[in-house]
Amino acid sequence: MLTICRSAAVMLILFAFPYLSHAEGPVSTAGPADIPAAQTAAPAVIVEPAPTGETKAERAIKFGYVDMVKIGNDSSQGRAAKAKFEAKADKYKGQIAAKQKQLEKQKNAIQAKLATMSPEQRAAKAKEFDKKVNDFQKYVQKAEKEMQDLQEEVSRKLFLDLEQAVDAYGKANGFTAICVKKDVLYLASGVDVQDVTDSILKLVNEKGSKP
Repeated sequence: MLTICRSAAVMLILFAFPYLSHAEGPVSTAGPADIPAAQTAAPAVIVEPAPTGETKAERAIKFGYVDMVKIGNDSSQGRAAKAKFEAKADKYKGQIAAKQKQLEKQKNAIQAKLATMSPEQRAAKAKEFDKKVNDFQKYVQKAEKEMQDLQEEVSRKLFLDLEQAVDAYGKANGFTAICVKKDVLYLASGVDVQDVTDSILKLVNEKGSKP
């Protein structure tokens, strides 16, 4: 089962822990009838079976981490999302700059004629200019909202492909957990830690090439 926790800068992907307990069967000992009479009083010796390689493998903890910056920059989905976002951002940036320049021009024109205006004319011009400023601010807010929505849209497919790639890779390779690289603060010495970024990136790109 896969669990994901997201925040502005955090995405954590966990896998269910494997079953670590290992039942041990009873050790059979010879009955009294099979032991010479002189030795019947001796304490029984129980020999514990040596752990097999399979048991050690079952009890090993494999912990993987993924560099999300590399996934975003090097994956085909990440590059496509970045290009689409930047194209839209550049378009809005140009439109906002043009509108702002126009407002500055109108403001300077009004100020140049203030001395020749009556109080009523000044009030009317101020009201007219304030409306244009308000319209400009609304346009900027609208652009910011659209950019935020676009960012979520273009990132959705990447996150979905990443989730599926991590889930498949983690289960196929016996990982206990796979998380974001920057979230790893401490791990005990007995944990098998691996950077799985390149393997996950390969799977993500394979998914991105499919329609």
